Amino acid sequence: MNEAEGLRQRRPFRPQVITEDSPAQEAKEGSTYSSKVFRVTFLTLAASLTVPLLGVTVLLDCPIDPQPISLKEPPLLTGVLEPNIKLRKAERLWENQLVGPESIVNIGDVLFTGTADGKIIKIEDGEIQTVARIGHGPCGTREDEPMCGRPLGIRVGPNNTLFVADAYYGLYEVNPGTGETKMLVSTKTLIEGQKLSFVNDLTVTRDGRKIYFTDSSSKWQRRDYLFLIMEGTDDGLLEYDTVTKEVKVLMVGLRFPNGVQLSPAEDFILVQETTMARIRRYYVSGLMKGGADMFVENMPGLPDNIRLSSSGGYWVAMSAVRPNPGFSLLDFLSEKPWIKRMIFKLLSQETVTKFVPKYSLVVELSETGSYRRSFHDPNGVTVAYVSEAHEHNGYLYLGSFRSPFICRLNLQHV
Repeated sequence: MNEAEGLRQRRPFRPQVITEDSPAQEAKEGSTYSSKVFRVTFLTLAASLTVPLLGVTVLLDCPIDPQPISLKEPPLLTGVLEPNIKLRKAERLWENQLVGPESIVNIGDVLFTGTADGKIIKIEDGEIQTVARIGHGPCGTREDEPMCGRPLGIRVGPNNTLFVADAYYGLYEVNPGTGETKMLVSTKTLIEGQKLSFVNDLTVTRDGRKIYFTDSSSKWQRRDYLFLIMEGTDDGLLEYDTVTKEVKVLMVGLRFPNGVQLSPAEDFILVQETTMARIRRYYVSGLMKGGADMFVENMPGLPDNIRLSSSGGYWVAMSAVRPNPGFSLLDFLSEKPWIKRMIFKLLSQETVTKFVPKYSLVVELSETGSYRRSFHDPNGVTVAYVSEAHEHNGYLYLGSFRSPFICRLNLQHV
């Protein structure tokens, strides 16, 4: 045996030390490796999707040209505005016998409304009958609306005739007995160089001489109302004289002018400015004639129609709220036109609408614009897509721009 072999034989055996930390360490290293692989894979996948998506959003046309809108922080839903479920006490009437009864009036106990299929109907002794139709078929789809017609605001004149605002055809007078229709203002007529694309609501003086009405947009039609809200473009309030047949523009610069209501004294008109969540006041008589000011600003939702209440105040219907506390999509997007452009490059109006929570809210305002009471239906369980609250004989008849029923709320129960 040589010396080298002896040294090899005498070299001490070094046992392998096994501790409890060794498997954990290996697992940790394996987990770290897996995490890295996942992150790399995820980032690669995200990049592979994002880059083409950004390219598509740059190349695609956007149907709207949104303007930044400055809104105040929504009012807290406390006190009189505290959420409740009082609207769920309403009963649904004539369900699936009509669709979209936007506005409601009564002559005695007979109700009249306009529906999504272009009809003006009356409801007498529980039976629905067609009174008139301004447009003509086919009806039933978004594409059919301009031909079919869409009666929105409806009022009763001094001789129990009906005055109707059709979104696509204009202002009409309708004989509820014979069904005869008479065109007063056509949307084909330019008013001070502007076309009427979205005739919405109207209010009539007691003598029937003046009709005040809103044209919500000279650009967008009713079927594109979501484009109008998101774009933030403006239009105005108009006056029609039934004697001289003249049409005047009274107010401009209103962002989605919607429901209108003469005051009980007929000295001013209230105009709902939907996109801005507020109500403007325009004076038609007295020392302030021709002037305008703010009646209610920073409302808890988007106001639609406005009607008189028996207490001397006003009922305001809202089908979308600005929750506070909570998240308001409208407020979030108001000063972010670039996000609006991206949304409408990729999604249809119908798809975007699905992201807007259903919430019906009706408030009663005093004659000075303070809140008296509020009725809510979170998630629109009973009352959905509310557009108007019409008071008659101790009940609120609740219109809707798309629901297949009219709701009736007994005011003694709330």
